Amino acid sequence: MYDDDQRLFRQSVRRFVAHEIAPHFERWEAEGIVDRDLWRRAGSSGILCAQVPEEYGGTGDFRYNAVVIEECSYAGFAGPTGNFTAHSDVSCGYLIDYGSEEIRKTWLPRMVSGEAVCAIAMSEPAAGSDLQGLQTRAVRDGSGSDADYVISGQKTFISNGQHCDIAVVVAKTDPGAGSRGMSLLLVETDRPGFSRGRNLEKLGHHSADTSEMFFDNVRVPAANLLGREGGAMAAMMSELPQERLIIAVASIAAAQRAFDITVAYVSQRRAFASAIGEMQNTRFKLADLKAELSVGWAFVDQCLGELVQGQLTTDRASMAKLWVTEMHGRVVDQCVQFFGGYGFMREYEICRLYADARVQRIYGGTNEIMREIISRSF
Repeated sequence: MYDDDQRLFRQSVRRFVAHEIAPHFERWEAEGIVDRDLWRRAGSSGILCAQVPEEYGGTGDFRYNAVVIEECSYAGFAGPTGNFTAHSDVSCGYLIDYGSEEIRKTWLPRMVSGEAVCAIAMSEPAAGSDLQGLQTRAVRDGSGSDADYVISGQKTFISNGQHCDIAVVVAKTDPGAGSRGMSLLLVETDRPGFSRGRNLEKLGHHSADTSEMFFDNVRVPAANLLGREGGAMAAMMSELPQERLIIAVASIAAAQRAFDITVAYVSQRRAFASAIGEMQNTRFKLADLKAELSVGWAFVDQCLGELVQGQLTTDRASMAKLWVTEMHGRVVDQCVQFFGGYGFMREYEICRLYADARVQRIYGGTNEIMREIISRSF
C-alpha cells in the first residue's frame, strides 16, 4: 500500500513517537490528558491532517494518516492515537468535503499546524449509535447573510473535548423530518454559551481527553453550516466508512503489538523447567493468533487501497471494523492469559493494551450496528 515517500514518512513518525510521546506518556496517562503543546509539535512534524489538499498545507493522500495511526498504535499509545484520529481522520473530512472555501482557508491550515484542535460532537447521553435520537437543537434566527443558528443541547464522550478550538456539531434543525432534519455546524469553542464539562474517567485510553459539552443558546453564523441544511445524515454516511476503517487500522496495529511483546515474554518466562513458549499449547495458540493477524493486515490494506481510490463501501468498512476489532479483543485476551498474574498488573504493558482494546468495539458505531449494516448488503 505504501510507496517510498510513505516509508520515509513512517521513519519520521516513529522518531516523533519515540521523542515526543514516549517520554511523557505515563504522566499523560496519570493526568488524563496530553499537553496542549503536543499538538503544535505534531503539526511541526507534519503528522496532522496529512490528507488535506496541498493548497491548505497537507499532502492530499490519506495513506499518510494511516501511517501515523499504525505507528502510534503499535507503540502502545492508544490515548494520543485517539486524539489524533478524532482530529485528523474523523473531523477533518467534514471541513474538507462540506466546508465553505472560507471555512477551509481559515481552519484547515491551522489544523495541519496544530494551532487549532478539532473535535466532532455527535454522541449524547441518550443517543449513541442511534443518531436519530439526538436532542441538541439548532434554530435558525434571521434570514440571508445576517442569519444565525442558535444551538442548545448537550454532548458526551467527545474526544478532544478539553483541548478543542472548534467542533463539528450534529444538531436537529427540523425535528419533524427524522434523519433529514439534522445538520452539521462548525462551532468555535470560544463562543458565548459554550462550556466544557468534566474530563471523563475511562477504562482505557486514559491520556485521551474525553468530555461532556454544553450548548446554552450558542449563536453561530449561518455560514458555519457544513453542507446543506438537513444534510447531516447523508454527510455522515459518506464520512463514516473512513472513520471505521481507521479504527480497524488502529486495532490491527495494537493487536500486533500485543502479540509481539507476548512472543518475547513467553520465550523468557519459565514454568515446569522450560520456557512457556516451548510448550505445544502456547505455540499452537500463538500460531492461531499470527494467522488471524495476517488475515487482518491483508484485509485492512485492501480496504485502505479502496479508500484511497474512492471505492470503499459502507459495508466493506463495517466488515473491517467488525472483524478486526473483534480479533483485537481475542488477541489481547489470550496474550494477558500468557502473562498470568503479571498480565493483570497495570505496570505491565499488556494490561494497558487489554483495557485500551475494549472501546474499539464500541465507538465509531458499535459492532452490533456494524452487523446490521453488513446484513443489509446481502
